[in-house]
Amino acid sequence: MSGITAPRGTFDILPEQAGPRAALEAAARELLEAAGYARIETPAFEATELFARGVGESTDIVQKEMYSFDDGGGRSLTLRPEGTAPVCRAYLQHGMHKLPQPVRLYYLSSFFRAERPQQGRYREFWQVGVEAIGSEDPALDAEVIVLLAALLRRVGVRGTRLRIGSLASPGTRAAYRDELAAYLHAHAERLAANVRERIDLNPLRAFDSDDPDTRAVMAGAPRLLDRLDASDAEHFATVRDLLDRAGLAYEVDPRLVRGIDYYTRTVFEFTSDALGAQSGVGGGGRYDGLIEVLGGPPTPGIGWAAGVERILLAAGEPAPSVRPVDLFVAYEERRGDAFATVVEARAAGLAAEMELAGRTLKGQLKHADRLGARYVAIVEPGAVRLRDRGAGTEESLERDAVVARVSAS
Repeated sequence: MSGITAPRGTFDILPEQAGPRAALEAAARELLEAAGYARIETPAFEATELFARGVGESTDIVQKEMYSFDDGGGRSLTLRPEGTAPVCRAYLQHGMHKLPQPVRLYYLSSFFRAERPQQGRYREFWQVGVEAIGSEDPALDAEVIVLLAALLRRVGVRGTRLRIGSLASPGTRAAYRDELAAYLHAHAERLAANVRERIDLNPLRAFDSDDPDTRAVMAGAPRLLDRLDASDAEHFATVRDLLDRAGLAYEVDPRLVRGIDYYTRTVFEFTSDALGAQSGVGGGGRYDGLIEVLGGPPTPGIGWAAGVERILLAAGEPAPSVRPVDLFVAYEERRGDAFATVVEARAAGLAAEMELAGRTLKGQLKHADRLGARYVAIVEPGAVRLRDRGAGTEESLERDAVVARVSAS
């Protein structure tokens, strides 16, 4: 037995765990494609500059959590820590702005961040996400939020709560940042050290602090929601009205911020009571300036990402869904005939297996019982004995007739 184990913060997806993950992927595909979203997948690594420019130099992701490396030719590459910037890069690179807008896309991919592993949070993790690019209509904001709520409901996530807020447009937020930074400097002696260090770099992240004294200071901080201009306020009010019309409950949270710089206007987060303190399941928001930051024309967009591992934890993983075996082929001497029968059965769409471990015929029949096979074909010289395990009957057939007989049942 090897002493080598998977790196800390990573995990293996074992066969018994694959069923729930496949069910989640199927639910996402069915729900999102019915709403007009098409699947996209981007490379596992991208130019480091994409994330430095797109995600933001001041974010924890860029400063502390990215896995970056030299590709041997003097270029810095980074394992993707998030999905929005790569999708926007693909949107620009492949001329998707020429398509009817908005372009609706979804992905189910693995991502990488060098952060402290916790329950349901790993250094390599999977996310399902959507991006809708090319429209600033608040109905698009409401649509993506309702779709995430529907996905969480469909896969059985328990105790969900939705918080929404607005980060305003860049000009309004810039003025607010200056106001908030001045407030934080005035109360710096009561703030946690890590909050003090980034007052001028990213003062909004003070709202994320778990430090009790910092939280007490932030309770009296000026609120961005009170500083929205008329256009941003109308946009946010329309999003809330549409969510009300959809019957989706939510809490307006003026302290809601996201850990990525590209967000503008609508932001939201779903949590689950089933996850304890680390309750986040998924969230997102608008990023109306991101395409421009990446070198494209001004292009609005909105999206979300939800952690696959977090979703499965919050749902309580169901028993693995394994397709039942339609036909198990047993033999003692006629391996070639047994193999040909299995190939024919699979070509006909049946779930079929054969003996591959050198068991005796008695052992093969016990193995077929363990698999729950509906039929067992015992290949013998000149004929095949076909057992219907459900009915408890047996008949003798020509080998060429076995697949048709099982398919017809």
